[in-house]
Amino acid sequence: DEGILHASGSGVPPVTKDYCIIYNSNWVSLPKTLDNATFTPLENLTSTVLCSSAEVPSVSLQDKAVAVMRGNCTFLEKARNAQRLGAKIILIASKSRLSGISDNKTDFEDVTLPIALIRYNDIVDMQLVLGNEVNVTLYSPPLPEFDYSMVVIFLIAVFTVALGGYWSGVAELENLKAVASPGERETRWKKEENVTLTPVTVILFVVICCVMLVLLYFFYKWLVYVIISVFCLASAMSLYNCLAALIGEIPFGQCRITCSNKTIEVRLIFLAIFCIAAAVVWAVFRNEDRWAWILQDILGVAFCLNFIKTLKMPNFKSCVILLGLLLLYDVFFVFITPFITKNGASIMVEVAAGPFGNSEKLPVVIRVPRLEYSASTLCDLPFSLLGFGDIIVPGLLVAYCRRFDVQTRSSSVYYISCTIAYAVGMVLTFIVLALMKMGQPALLYLVPCTLITSSLIAWRRKEMKKFWKGSSYQVGWRPR
Repeated sequence: DEGILHASGSGVPPVTKDYCIIYNSNWVSLPKTLDNATFTPLENLTSTVLCSSAEVPSVSLQDKAVAVMRGNCTFLEKARNAQRLGAKIILIASKSRLSGISDNKTDFEDVTLPIALIRYNDIVDMQLVLGNEVNVTLYSPPLPEFDYSMVVIFLIAVFTVALGGYWSGVAELENLKAVASPGERETRWKKEENVTLTPVTVILFVVICCVMLVLLYFFYKWLVYVIISVFCLASAMSLYNCLAALIGEIPFGQCRITCSNKTIEVRLIFLAIFCIAAAVVWAVFRNEDRWAWILQDILGVAFCLNFIKTLKMPNFKSCVILLGLLLLYDVFFVFITPFITKNGASIMVEVAAGPFGNSEKLPVVIRVPRLEYSASTLCDLPFSLLGFGDIIVPGLLVAYCRRFDVQTRSSSVYYISCTIAYAVGMVLTFIVLALMKMGQPALLYLVPCTLITSSLIAWRRKEMKKFWKGSSYQVGWRPR
């Protein structure tokens, strides 16, 4: 089980800080709150492993919490030696990732002091932040039933999908007008930057995703910097495209300069500098948890919006293939790979958390600080996360629905229904997350909700054949 070590320094007023611990609730029961907590002086003996009483230097451990290093002997031997010397708590410091403490309960019947596993880096931090005289106590608050950071995640995700789909529909309407007006056609085609995914390219795209995830699992400490670099470049370009679309609607400040027979608006030059600066600032301060997440989310939303608008699904058939394959990909790498990997962890979770305790995290997530404090906040992730794929993949279907509405003039019924279905899928994901207390592949719930809803609307409107194959709007479409 996860718990909290609450440490207090000797200053006035005392400085306090919490640290993650792992303990076995079958051996000891920790209080759920700090009410009436009894503090114990900490003795740092991480220079020894306490496999024998002879290793203890000439200090008294009577009624103290003792911190020793992991290794060379079992937890049971360390605990018995500490108890024999009068210690009240034993903290076993680990330089590797914290793992569960499991042993035969009957072997520990004569051990009465709490045994907890703690990160070695936290022991070092404790000395640096709180000084040499530190008092500690252990407790394990219950997990919150629901963390309200999920509400923020929900709003960001639904907003991005809805806006991305709407933007794609606006671009489609402009294309249709260009097709109907030969004088505008050539100009529009030069400006058009969309990429259309065929069924073959969809399959290739999913294969690349699988290969990239496996490579990240084995070569994370090198490839993570490649992903960070690509994210900075792509997010800066995406933020520019999003803001440029807004600025283009403002009829002021259109001063232009000419360079090499090309003219460009001055405000777009400043916009490009601003977007590059935003990406660079995030790259430099990406590990600053207090505020860097805000900048990452802004860049991430811009990236998802630009991706949804730029990548076009030609028909519902391609949408079904893409979402179906990525659903299988998500489920396989979350639920199936634990039966394959040596440590029994899923490849998806390992890569998301950073394998082998790597401090660098992949930036391809929307993250919001958890609002409900618990041991999980310290031990696992202090942020609620949603991968870009859980926004982009259903967002491509929402964008197709919006374009189909434009093509068939169906009053946004497909777009609105699919967006609502996405929101319902997100709510369902959060409900399962709260019930199971473990990470969920969101596509497992988002894909069925969006695909089934879109199919039912097309079937109800007797447009399934056209919806499946895509609309041949290039012929005979005329603006009203």
